[in-house]
Amino acid sequence: MANILLLPFGSAGDVFPFIWLGRQLIARGHRVRMITSCLFEEQARKVGIEFISLGSKDEFEAMIRDPRIWRSGIGTKVVFEFAAQSVEPYLAAIESCGKVDLMLAPVTAFAGRLAREKHGIPLITVHLQPAVFVSAYETSLLHPVIRFFNKLPVWFKKRILALPNPVDLFALPKVRRICEANSVKPPRSLWREWWDSPDGVIALFPAWFAQPQPDWPPNLLQWTFPLEDLASEQTLQPELQSFLANGERPVVFTPGSANVQASRFFAVAVEAVQRIGCRAVLVTRELKQVPQNLPASILTVDYAPFSTLLKHAAVFVHHGGIGTLSQGFAAGVPQLIMAMAHDQPDNADRLERLGAGTGLSVRQFKPERVAHELKLLLDGGAICQTALACAAKMRQEKGPSALLSWIETRIARPPIPA
Repeated sequence: MANILLLPFGSAGDVFPFIWLGRQLIARGHRVRMITSCLFEEQARKVGIEFISLGSKDEFEAMIRDPRIWRSGIGTKVVFEFAAQSVEPYLAAIESCGKVDLMLAPVTAFAGRLAREKHGIPLITVHLQPAVFVSAYETSLLHPVIRFFNKLPVWFKKRILALPNPVDLFALPKVRRICEANSVKPPRSLWREWWDSPDGVIALFPAWFAQPQPDWPPNLLQWTFPLEDLASEQTLQPELQSFLANGERPVVFTPGSANVQASRFFAVAVEAVQRIGCRAVLVTRELKQVPQNLPASILTVDYAPFSTLLKHAAVFVHHGGIGTLSQGFAAGVPQLIMAMAHDQPDNADRLERLGAGTGLSVRQFKPERVAHELKLLLDGGAICQTALACAAKMRQEKGPSALLSWIETRIARPPIPA
């Protein structure tokens, strides 16, 4: 049995894949502990993961309520600044755990890499979305200008990508100071030196969604979407079950679990479905974002496991987070994305290129446009067939045994006595 630490950073879409990993590793007989925001303690403990709370609910809420968080470019700056501020408490929590044989963490958990350099603990970097890879061959669509950038010769793109990266401007100064305080040589660049752990990298999305590129790290294992939503621990609410059983398949809308600034999203959703006369389920933990006095054809719930709910959906409309997107693929439903920031534009672009849905910008997400796109998606056709084909691909994916065996090869082993 190994002592394994999981260090997710972010919202439910960032944390639930690590809960999936923890569930699998516990089944293999390992001791698994998770360090992340206190908001996820209940979910982690439900599957048997030991939990170490990081920060307060107020700190996490302050970040997601910052209006800049959903603005393209600026939102990423907010996230990386918050990540840099979290290094010291993260590191203290890691060091409180005693003997640790392996850590798994995203790039934003900088304390994981710091602990590797300081204590020699093996670290596997876990990438949840293709947008994390900065490739000169297929550069992720983090901004509309990338469409033109991707038409340039690879040699020229490599020169551009060799320039200073904004991530270093956002987080590196703080990380450097913490490294020096811990007698660790600081990186000259976070994304060039600390982005991918030398011990191993996992990409938790399939090759049919994002083909590996020549400049991806060589010590990488690409797998598939983890699809964790605690469906086995939480059933659909009785009111929702009744709604689904008594009418046509609804359109499901969600702006993401961390989006507490989605009043416009829901106002557009309500007007669009009323224009075309279809039923809808609105999912948000911030219920006050939803318009009041809704008709009986529209139901609002604070949470529902998508792996269960989407079996009953006609179309899935959301923000484009990778976890949400993958649940749509698994359900085989056509998807409509309102991409805002972070990896969402790239995920929407990949969805469109697959032919399994449509992506809109925030400006394009208006009642008349959404109603038009919904009518196209509800009428069936090629997009619906492609969505079903994506679900079929996911059903054909192999179980996690090979992934877990690969992870176990990275576990620190005690030295052999002379």
